[in-house]
Amino acid sequence: MSADNAFSLSRRSLLATGFALSVQPVMAETLIHTDAAGLDSGEAVIEAGDRNIPGYWAAPSAPGTFPTIVVIHEIFGVHEWVKDVCRRLAKSGYFAVAPDLYVRQGEVVNKPDIDQVLAVVQKVPDSQVMSDIDSTLRWAGGTGKANITKIGVTGFCWGGREVWLYSAHNPKVNAGVAWYGPLAGTTNELKPTHPVDIAGTLTVPVLGLYGGADTGITADTVDQMRHNLRAGQGSEIIVFPDTPHGFAADYRPSYREGPAKDGWKKMLDWFKHHGVG
Repeated sequence: MSADNAFSLSRRSLLATGFALSVQPVMAETLIHTDAAGLDSGEAVIEAGDRNIPGYWAAPSAPGTFPTIVVIHEIFGVHEWVKDVCRRLAKSGYFAVAPDLYVRQGEVVNKPDIDQVLAVVQKVPDSQVMSDIDSTLRWAGGTGKANITKIGVTGFCWGGREVWLYSAHNPKVNAGVAWYGPLAGTTNELKPTHPVDIAGTLTVPVLGLYGGADTGITADTVDQMRHNLRAGQGSEIIVFPDTPHGFAADYRPSYREGPAKDGWKKMLDWFKHHGVG
């Protein structure tokens, strides 16, 4: 297969799943590294029905329990940047945990080609994701460090879509923050609904953070989501002008420091305003 044909196939696959062309496999270290000073952190082993699933967690090392935030990984799984996000949240006083939500279908962190990644991702049922996040919260509650009466959910790219869906699935979530998660697309047995379909039923307040120059999530789709959210309770979408997909991912060329820092502050403010803090 020629390079041009391979690129064309990758392009069609990405657009069919609602992801922008700026999404590329993990090829570099994070620009921002958060150390673990003052934190407890490590690998998680989460009992989830038919098997244990791996993950990563971080929390302040001080005594007591801390509000819980589930970090839903982007399309490339629980790689170093996702772990760093957990440490950043822990530095702000949270118990943060990122479960590996692809583990039943395969491993993606070390795959160099986007089509190989998508071959795994496209097999993951939404129902499995919802159940595994439920299990993650139960696991967190058993650590003695997580307060699971105060729950936030955040996610990026693929995980941003799941934030919307999980917030509809679990009304015990206090608040969600979805970073440039796909909002619409074709439905099938594994993905029977999309965020635009459940927007009007939401009772959990979700903040959506999107880029105005995202080629995979169009302004029309964002407008449709906003329209459907009118029946919801307190959700909001913010679009950063001239900003691409993946703007928070500091290991990719799509990173935009201004919107990323502004979005991070808005996320923390959103959680605190809605009782996760």
